[in-house]
Amino acid sequence: MNRALFLAPLLFASCVVTSHEAMPEGWIDLQADGLAGWVGGSTYDPQKLEELPEAERLAVQAGWDAEVAAHWHVDGEDLVSDGSGPHLVTAEHYGDFELELSWMIQPGGDSGIYLRGYPQVQIWDPANPREAGNGAAKGSGGLWNNKAHERFPIVPADNTPGDWNHMTVAMHGETVTVVLNGHLIVDRVVLDNYFRRGEPLVARGPIHLQTHGSEVRFQNVRIRPLD
Repeated sequence: MNRALFLAPLLFASCVVTSHEAMPEGWIDLQADGLAGWVGGSTYDPQKLEELPEAERLAVQAGWDAEVAAHWHVDGEDLVSDGSGPHLVTAEHYGDFELELSWMIQPGGDSGIYLRGYPQVQIWDPANPREAGNGAAKGSGGLWNNKAHERFPIVPADNTPGDWNHMTVAMHGETVTVVLNGHLIVDRVVLDNYFRRGEPLVARGPIHLQTHGSEVRFQNVRIRPLD
């Protein structure tokens, strides 16, 4: 695949998708109705969830959903997590897609974006001394839970905690490309199946906005399905 052609949609999106009033064709504004269209979730094998008997699956989902309002709220243009409780998860499932969003963490913050229900595109404070041994200084945006494939970003590209960061993520099959603040940091890397190492990912699944111990804000969250 021609690398320039592969990256063109991501770079184009980051230039023109800037507000709720200017939504390019094919893009879906996931924040258009606040928390509507989102459900709760957790770090849970998406294949196992689908395999549960219906009554059990619905009960597990209802438990997550019941906690969303206690830990997530809308503040102007922002989706805000208090850093605990369930993930915020799209009710819709996606196969191949381009995702665009901006995020802000606080000093010491830690978060992530799950793709088709799998962890994760890492978001954290590169200067957090508690995470130095886990490679935080390499920056956000890497596929941190990978073992068989590269887990760290090509270059650190984070803005200072407390400032906004802009990220685009493209998923084609099982490969992921990430652009952070205009820098290519993950270039068509396979996302490992965290729950069933060595097995393929499910073909379709939800996007998670993960919470992990401190306030995280997201805005301009939108997606362009590619299948």
